[in-house]
Amino acid sequence: MSLFDSAAADQLARRAPLAARMRPADLDEVVGQTHLVGPGGPFRAMLEADRLSSVILWGPPGTGKTTLARIAARYTSKEFVALSAVTAGVKDVREAADAARQRLGQSGRGTILFVDEVHRFNKAQQDALLPFVEEGLVVFIGATTENPFFEVNGPLLSRSTLLRTEALGADEVVTLISRAVARLASDSGRPAAAAEGVLEEIAGIAGGDARRALNVVELLHSLAMAHAPSDSREEVVLASADMERAGIERVLSYTRDSHYDMASALIKSVRGSDPDAAVYWLARIIGSGGDPRFVARRLVIAASEDIGEADPSALWIAVAAAQALELVGLPEAALNLAQAAVHLATAPKSNRSAAALWAAQSHIGENRGAQPPVPAHLRDSHYRGASALGHGAGYVYPHDDPRGWVEQRYLPDGVGPATARPGEGPFYRPSDHGEEAAIGERLRLLRQGGLDIVEPQDLVALRGQAGP
Repeated sequence: MSLFDSAAADQLARRAPLAARMRPADLDEVVGQTHLVGPGGPFRAMLEADRLSSVILWGPPGTGKTTLARIAARYTSKEFVALSAVTAGVKDVREAADAARQRLGQSGRGTILFVDEVHRFNKAQQDALLPFVEEGLVVFIGATTENPFFEVNGPLLSRSTLLRTEALGADEVVTLISRAVARLASDSGRPAAAAEGVLEEIAGIAGGDARRALNVVELLHSLAMAHAPSDSREEVVLASADMERAGIERVLSYTRDSHYDMASALIKSVRGSDPDAAVYWLARIIGSGGDPRFVARRLVIAASEDIGEADPSALWIAVAAAQALELVGLPEAALNLAQAAVHLATAPKSNRSAAALWAAQSHIGENRGAQPPVPAHLRDSHYRGASALGHGAGYVYPHDDPRGWVEQRYLPDGVGPATARPGEGPFYRPSDHGEEAAIGERLRLLRQGGLDIVEPQDLVALRGQAGP
């Protein structure tokens, strides 16, 4: 490196964002991620044993993925080559691999190829990288905020160790930004401190994102320096009022991974009859910019999968909320979604209609090559010549019977018991929850042949007695 290059590098280092200037140089300086870099942690163990293999670091923004990759290069003395999947293409990958081969041949020095935002590499770009990882020409380290099981090709994922970084805790963020205030004081040559409670407020805003926390500290320091006289040597104080004036507020993180996790939490809260949790996860999804139509679809599904005949009105309300979303739009339609979520969460639960479907599908799948034909009496008899084929022969029209029901078999031979009475089949078994209890009672009466002595008001009373 020439004298001018060295001077330029020093200038860039001084002008770099605070987050870059605060980047740790070794594992002991890392704040957070103790499950990876603490004593016995897998990442520390690989580096200290000099057995670093290809790794995919997966976690929220600002959790140190790039930092860990750069530290790895220092521990192993390998050349560190960084590519951004946002701007790099197949040509860049091949050029990096050619340089790595030349470096290995000339000096015996290996290469760490770090690909930031690796989830943005398409299949062709990931396929271009795979051979160099397979032959060990490069140690690949990928960083991603998205679930790699969704975004990274299977062969590349299988050849890498998957390590998950976690959002920093509030105490860890406070530790980090306390160091940052001291660094700013050192760099500016002027004492600096934070007003009472400001560091904790920044930690709350950051939401576990170290980079965001450091950016806020740097902004507050700049504002405090601007307020103070240039010739003053008094302490610069980071103030909460500057945060309000700058319009700094918490930004909720929402990735594809967290999208599915929060949607799962919403539906499990509905299934678990917790309306508070259901509304909380609904608000989190919408507040983070999630697709409200996806939420509406999930609620419609839950109405049948988790509630079913225990409360048939759940489906109507979920569908109405989905339609209201299209009619009204956000933010007002959030009220409709919240009403649906609360109704579904507080409704009695039954998955028996869903279980009946799954059981029927399983039976059909297991007997795919030997499905019995439709019984003759159930076949379509409305076209000319159907009667000559025997279609419909023996079918009894239930409405001709005063009970509205006749003893007649509707399943094909070989599926379920030979009985023709309802409620004894292999698929639908009513629960004792909500209105499904009345359905079960009606089917029991049908099996006993006693439906003719049950008046409509008696069935209404049965529904009224149905338990939660």
